[in-house]
Amino acid sequence: MSLSRRSLLAAGGALGAAGTVGTGAALAPAASAAPDAGRHRVRTGFERLAADGYALLAGERVGVVTNPTGVTADARHVVDVMHADERVDLVAVFGPEHGFRGTAQAGGSEGRYDDPATGLPVYDTYLKSGQPLADVFTASEVDTVVFDIQDVGARFYTYIWTLYDCMVAAALAGKRFVVLDRPNPVTGRAALGPVLDRAFATFVGREPIAQAHGMTVAELALLFNAEFLTAPVALETVRMTGWRRTDFFDATGLPWVPPSPNMPSPETALVYSGTCLFEGTNLSEGRGTTRPFELLGAEGVDRRWAEAANALGLPGVRFREAYFAPTFSKFQGKTVGGVQLHVHDREAFDPVRTGVGLLVTARRSWSGFAWRADHWIDKLTGSTRVRTLIDAGADTDEVVGAWEADLTAFRAVRREHLLYR
Repeated sequence: MSLSRRSLLAAGGALGAAGTVGTGAALAPAASAAPDAGRHRVRTGFERLAADGYALLAGERVGVVTNPTGVTADARHVVDVMHADERVDLVAVFGPEHGFRGTAQAGGSEGRYDDPATGLPVYDTYLKSGQPLADVFTASEVDTVVFDIQDVGARFYTYIWTLYDCMVAAALAGKRFVVLDRPNPVTGRAALGPVLDRAFATFVGREPIAQAHGMTVAELALLFNAEFLTAPVALETVRMTGWRRTDFFDATGLPWVPPSPNMPSPETALVYSGTCLFEGTNLSEGRGTTRPFELLGAEGVDRRWAEAANALGLPGVRFREAYFAPTFSKFQGKTVGGVQLHVHDREAFDPVRTGVGLLVTARRSWSGFAWRADHWIDKLTGSTRVRTLIDAGADTDEVVGAWEADLTAFRAVRREHLLYR
């Protein structure tokens, strides 16, 4: 039986403040078993939308915010699928950082062009927000903006702020906004790490959420709309079925498409919310290697860092002395020393604590350690606290303990917007 428009929303959904549609109650049956090795099969928000014949979009001129991760279970892009289906009036695509088809590196986008495969106009959203982005939606002549991008679970991964900026802009432009949900690849078990101080808001963190938020994009959209948007957007979400909060990506049965050039695998996503902090230092975070964010290092670093990191006894992870030569980014073409993370128990692994432990031991074991001159670390962690505590000689537990009160408060807010058990 096909899903009705009502059943695509949560069973308890009701028109809320400023016309926002809430989706807080469960609508889906429990996860069904998959035929291979006991893995169960997740149906994404897009698959449920398509199974219902796109009834949620009927009579609307539609634009899609997406990138290469917007794929079906059989690895077709949702834009190509929707464009070929006469039941959808797809008139525009909106590309984020790295672009709709994913041709741009970090800090780049594809600009405005017509997609060769579909002929659809592709508009660039990267670094646009507020009224300028609302003007893009107005110029596109869409009625409904649909968001379908795979996130990786970290506050500083920019696609969730593309979601936020597009929601704000859609509200300004009077457009309806639909979020098609996808799994958090590193589970949705818990929120971890420091919570952003709004004084440090940038495109790697617009609002006060935890560094590892433990939410899906639909859950984040609900939180953003209820807690942060001064003028809520007309929001609807399409839930997944078959996803549980304890699921890592390999339990979903879905194809992994790198959300950005330096996020090649779900294993990268597992460590990213901690080791991306090394972007705020003079050490390489592994860009330009086959193991970005798993390899960390710099010229002059030796075995002492791995020894110090292992001595911390961090749960679920071991550190190997490693040497590598990045092909681009920091230390391009030079052989550097450092560590490689080996996560042996991902259930016990805490990426944010691990990232802090690595910062503490790097500073103590290598005399050349320095923060980036622009204090980018403060933007990544959301305040000056992590940097100043480490500079003052604090150990890992002291740094982690400093954000517990803020994290507890965020967890209470987060809980109100969770859609899955």
